[in-house]
This record gives sequence, structure tokens and C-alpha cells, in this order.
Amino acid sequence: MSTSVAAGFEALYGAAPDGVWAAPGRVNLIGEYTDFNDGFVLPLALPHTAVAAVSRRDDGILRLHSADIDGGIVQLHVEELEPLSGGGWAAYPAGVVWALREAGHPVTGADVHLASTVPTGAGLSSSAALEVVTALALDDLFGLGITRPELARLAQRAENAFVGVPCGVMDQMASACAEEGHALHLDTRDLSYRQVPFDLAREGLRLLVVDTRVKHALGDGAYAERRAGCEAGARALGVRALRDVSSVHLPESLALLSGETVLRYVRHVVTDNARVERVISLLDAGDTRAVGPVLTEGHASLRDDLRVSCPELDLVVEAANAAGALGARMTGGGFGGSAVVLVDTGRAEAVAAAVGKAFAEAGYTAPGIFPAVPAGGARRL
Repeated sequence: MSTSVAAGFEALYGAAPDGVWAAPGRVNLIGEYTDFNDGFVLPLALPHTAVAAVSRRDDGILRLHSADIDGGIVQLHVEELEPLSGGGWAAYPAGVVWALREAGHPVTGADVHLASTVPTGAGLSSSAALEVVTALALDDLFGLGITRPELARLAQRAENAFVGVPCGVMDQMASACAEEGHALHLDTRDLSYRQVPFDLAREGLRLLVVDTRVKHALGDGAYAERRAGCEAGARALGVRALRDVSSVHLPESLALLSGETVLRYVRHVVTDNARVERVISLLDAGDTRAVGPVLTEGHASLRDDLRVSCPELDLVVEAANAAGALGARMTGGGFGGSAVVLVDTGRAEAVAAAVGKAFAEAGYTAPGIFPAVPAGGARRL
């Protein structure tokens, strides 16, 4: 893909790019809506990537083009970039330039040509891949010396402040820092992380990603409303963030909350943080099969307490588990997108077929199903 993107760049801009970079999408094994609560998450990078061919400019001009979107080159001036000014897909790379400059990094323009194999709207962080690949390319070309966690923070700031989506930092950290064959155990408070070996094939297991093909848009207010509810819960409990609420003393904490909605949100976040720690313990103990029921438990919390699931996601979990999966849950922001299914390798095809059959019987569009193989993070090609 790098060759075709480089060739596309040359056809657009009349010269070869200074380099080509890639950054992956991600799927989150466990820990949802915990990252903006200073909590714990366990994502892994996917083989699907955003690829950027980029050349440095020193005249203040930023030119952006996507091979995946109909339309010509978007031309902007770096000194005129304004947050929340729209721009569709181009807001993501433009926001990175804005965030870098706002942080004091001397980015003076670039020519960028992008192409991505990360499914959009599937909860697999296509936007974070665009942000991280842009940030890494500019870091290299301008010799900025940015660490991977700092790069992820700047990419998150682009999405929060420039695009206007109040996401946490998990997606950008997974894209920037993941290692092949591992899941990323991330503490989103201080961005410390550990690479956890995640070799499912060796254990006769497979993790399937099921893209429901139901598109979601996290900028529509539902995500922001849940974030605000979690922050209200933290204030009511007198803690910095819900990460500081003990799962052991959760009943006592919930008794202090007055609103039913905030109570549900708090319960989900605290119990999902605990689920991340349970999954880590199981992986460290080599008992990966026991992770399955924890996934299903997490889905019930997302469905009933956070209420971010949808009929298609619920059907994936029900059909997969009925067909013999070890466990399943929605992943990502919800309201559509994808689910993950942990299954014995020998039952993977049967489980996938059962999910497809259930969708057909319900009159839904056929889902996309593929194995999640832990891939490496952002890199120069």
C-alpha cells in the first residue's frame, strides 16, 4: 500500500514524497468509556492502517488529499487554522497541525496524501489513525523529538479541541504505542503502559471483530452527555475521577448519588475498570479462555447501565454466545460499530456463520467479520 500511496502523492503534487508513514486502527478488548475517567483500558492495534505520504513545506501552506474521499486537494494556511471550523475528514490532519503549533512546535506546512484501510464508523478508531499518522510524519519531518505518549496526547487534543469530539486518549495511545502480538494495558491517568502478550493462535483461540455496518457519529452529543454524566458523578463523590472510586465499596458510593442516570454511568465505569484488572490477571495467569465471560459481562453493563449498545450489537453477542463463543461484547463508542467475539479456533467459522444467519433473519445488512491479529503501532515505512 505504501507504494501506491507514494505514487498517488507524486501524481497529485508533481514530486515524490519525503516519506511514507502508517498508523493502525485499534480494537478494544475491555475497558470502555473508562479512558476519560482516568481509568484502565486494554486495546490492541489492528493490521488495518492509515497511510500517509508527506512532504515538508516551509511556506505556511497545508495541502491535504484523501484517496478514500471524493474531492480534490484541500488547501489551508497553517496560521489560519481555527478549531471547530468544520472541514469533514480534513479536520483530523489539520487539527494535528494546529495542535502541534499550539504546543510550540514549528510546523510550517506540508503536502499530505492519505489512504486508509481502517473501516470508518465501525468503532475501530479510523480518526485516531489519521491523527497519529499525521503527527508521526510531521514529528519526523520537522525533527520535533516528540515521545509517543506526547504524540498521542497532541492527537487527542486535535480531536477534542479542533474537531470537537470529547474522546479519551486510548485510541491515539493504541495507534501510537501498540506492539505486534501484544495488547496495551494502559493507565490513562499518567499514560504508563505495559505490553501484555496476546498470542491467541498459540492457545487455540481467535478474537473476531464483527462490524455491524451500523454507522455512528460520536460528535452527535450522546458521547459528550455520558462524559458529562461521569464527571458529575465524580464531583458528587468528591473524587478527581471515577477511577478513584473503589469497586469494593461501590454500593456505598452509589448510595451517595441522587440521579438515576449518573448512578448507572458511575456503576459502569467502576465495574469496567475492575473488569480490565480481572482480564489482565487472567492473561497473566495464562487463563485466556476465562476472559470470555468477562467480555459478556462488560457488554451487559454497556447495554444496561451506559445504554450505548444497539439491537445489532446485542444480536452479535446473543448469536455468538448461543453458537458456542467463549464471550462477546460491543467495542468502541457504541450506537453501532463493532463487537468482539472470543472463540475457540475450531468454532470460529460456525460462530461467524451463526452471526451472519441471525443478521439475515433479522433483516439486517450482512456484517463484516474478520480476525483481530495484534499488530504494531505507528511507524515509518
